Amino acid sequence: MIENLRNIAIIAHVDHGKTTIVDKLLQQSGTFGERETVAERVMDSNDLERERGITILAKNTAIKWNDYRINIVDTPGHADFGGEVERVMSMVDSVLLLVDAMDGPMPQTRFVTQKAFANNLKPIVVINKVDRPGARPDWVVDQVFDLFVNLGATDEQLDFPIIYASALNGIAGKQIIMTWLMI
Repeated sequence: MIENLRNIAIIAHVDHGKTTIVDKLLQQSGTFGERETVAERVMDSNDLERERGITILAKNTAIKWNDYRINIVDTPGHADFGGEVERVMSMVDSVLLLVDAMDGPMPQTRFVTQKAFANNLKPIVVINKVDRPGARPDWVVDQVFDLFVNLGATDEQLDFPIIYASALNGIAGKQIIMTWLMI
């Protein structure tokens, strides 16, 4: 049914874990069969993307979760690909803003988030790599909030849900579980 379909774009700076989180979502959702071999970096489809770890062309994949089909769109993060970003933002229902728990929001994050806000999209913030030494998730949440204010986010956009994750370990939740830090 069409009401059980969601289109979500993932926004992330280089090396913040977008490819890893998509790979884990595909694995954990059972999208691929148990005996099916799936290469890492499924969404990095061309050689330059694989080599440099960047997204040049928007592309999508889908997972099933409960009774929902979720289309996940990988978005280019660089201003040089602004037309591609605008096209993606006009097609999705929401965005996952993936931010590194040490670095916080970076320039690519700002550019694409601004495009999302221009399309009245409400973000879901995912703080990734919370299990790394030196992670500072509370500071990152404050930085994300400040970024949103600076970009002119609406009150609704400022009331964003937060998910804490260790994409590498395939773990995510609404709270940081202390045992994650011992992985």
